[in-house]
Parts: sequence; structure tokens; C-alpha cells
Amino acid sequence: MTLTSASHDRSASPLDAGRAGWVGETARGVALVAAQEFRIRLRTGRWRWLLGAWVVVLTAFTALVHTALLLSGTRGSVGVPLFGILMFFVLALMLVISPALTAQSVNGDRERGTLATLQITRLSPLQIALGKLIAAWAVGLVALALSLPFVIWSMIEGGPTLLRVLGVLGVDALLMGVVCAISQALSALLARSITSALLSYIVVFALSVGTVIAFVVATPIVAQERTVGSEPNTYVETVNRSDLIWWLVAPNPFVVLADSAPTLPPRLSTNGLEVVAQPDDPLSAVGASIRRLRRPPSAGQGIYLGTGDTGPAVWPYGLGFDVLLALGAVWVTARRLRAPSRRIPRGVRIG
Repeated sequence: MTLTSASHDRSASPLDAGRAGWVGETARGVALVAAQEFRIRLRTGRWRWLLGAWVVVLTAFTALVHTALLLSGTRGSVGVPLFGILMFFVLALMLVISPALTAQSVNGDRERGTLATLQITRLSPLQIALGKLIAAWAVGLVALALSLPFVIWSMIEGGPTLLRVLGVLGVDALLMGVVCAISQALSALLARSITSALLSYIVVFALSVGTVIAFVVATPIVAQERTVGSEPNTYVETVNRSDLIWWLVAPNPFVVLADSAPTLPPRLSTNGLEVVAQPDDPLSAVGASIRRLRRPPSAGQGIYLGTGDTGPAVWPYGLGFDVLLALGAVWVTARRLRAPSRRIPRGVRIG
């Protein structure tokens, strides 16, 4: 009994201590870089204008949508559709500002000759990459937090539950981190900040609009024709096999956001005895239509149009792909930050 315990202590303690020491050292280095980067961003003063403009735009947009929903006679309360439209708009703005946060974080420092100062320290390339990413991501999270008053407005109007709010905002924050990581990798790969910024927006366009275009183009390619009926009354039917190409739109940030939103609880009538229809919900509508893409067509039916069982979830695959893309981007950034570098782009200052 005593020997087993001693043997366990001898084999586990050094390894656990080493792992704990490595994790702690890495975390301290990441926090040091992130704090330094955040202080630099605060000193520039531009973030105040960015956040101020963010609040103004959200205020005007929410007020216009709220007024439009009231005048259009939306079924039930306006809080549910107001929240859905607002979250789509917030995600669109996040996809616009996220590349601006990191698209110049590496090559911008190279152009100014300040990156080498970090690289000659004891900080590892991974610590530098994660620190810069976390600092930029934190600025974006502050902007996301500023949308909370408008989310609360929709909740007061009879909108989403707290669980739905937390789930949607969490996915919004994660998708913003994905875009920041990709933009930072492009900043590490390319010598000029203007080039990395433009390519970052192209990647955002590819994920948001390009995936939809790819799906639309591929739809007639995978369509199948089959003969229906019996002689002599037969006809040829075109079957849209969206179940074969649904994965093309899975990484789309708007698809991930809509499909991952927690479902609304059953809505009871005023007497509390019967279930009534939920208010119009953009998130649920988009999510249900995307899930139907995974359903194979039934016999004598060109495309699945059922309104009951919508089909399996799509968002785990899309979000998983996006997160893997972000992890790969962080790995690329860390490799490009290794010093000494074997190849230096033309015109880049070293120190």
C-alpha cells in the first residue's frame, strides 16, 4: 500500500509540476503581451471614436427597427423579432470591424521596426501571437458588451429568454475571435498591412457571401432527374439534392448564429391553458430553413418543405470548422513570429 502510493507520487509529481509550470509561464507571457498591446491601443485614442460610433449606429438601428415592427403589425410582441434582427446586424458589424483589429498587428509592427523588440525577449512566438490576439479580441468584446442595453430593450419588449441571449452573444463573441485570428495570420504572412487588411475582408466575404454563392452554384450541379408515374402518364421531375451540399453553407457565420440560437420556450395564451404561435423570429426561421437542407427529398417531392421536423443541426459542423480555422491561423502566426527568421520580406525593417 505504501509502495504503490510512493511510486505514484514519484511518477506523477515531476510531470504535473512541469506541466503546471509551463502553463503558468505561458499564461504570464500571454498576459504581459496582451496588457502591453491593450495599453498601446488605449493611448491611440481611436478606440473611443470607434466605440462611440458603434453606440450611435446601434441606437439608430434599434430605434428604426422597433418603429418598423410596431407599424408593420408584427404578430405578438416585438421583442423576439427585434432581438433576432439586432443580432444579425451586430454580427455584420463585427465582421466589418474584426479585421481592422488584427489585420495590421504583426506586419504593422514590422513596418515600424518594433516587432523585433518582442522577438528578442524570452517570450515565445506562441505567447506573442496569443497576447496580440487576446488584446484585439478584448476590444471587440467591449464593443459587443455595448450592445447589451439594446438586448435588454428587446427583453423588456417581451423578447428572448436569458438562456437565448447568453447563447447568441457567446457565439457572436466566438465568431469575432475566429475572424480576428484569421486576420492576424494574414498580417503575419504578408509584408504590407494594406494587403493583409484587404485579404482579411476578402476572407470575411468568402465566409459570409461566398458560401451562399457556392451553394447556389452547386445546387443545379447535384440536381437529379427521375421519372414519376406510370405509362403513359409519366413525367420527369427535378430533385434538388441540397442534402449533398449543405456543408457548403455550414461555416457561414450567419448560419452558425441562427442555427445555434437556443429555441424559444412554448408560448401560452393569456389564460395559460393553450399554446399559441410564437412571434416572428428571424433566428428560428433561418435556422429551420438551413436544417431542412440536410433532409433528403421524399418520394414525388423535389425538395423538402415540411414545417414540422426540420432536420439535424448544422451549426456544430460550421462552428467546428471555423474554430479549427482559427486554431490553424494561430499556429501560422506563431510560426511566422519565430526568430531568427529564415526569410525576411523585401523592404522590411529588422530593428
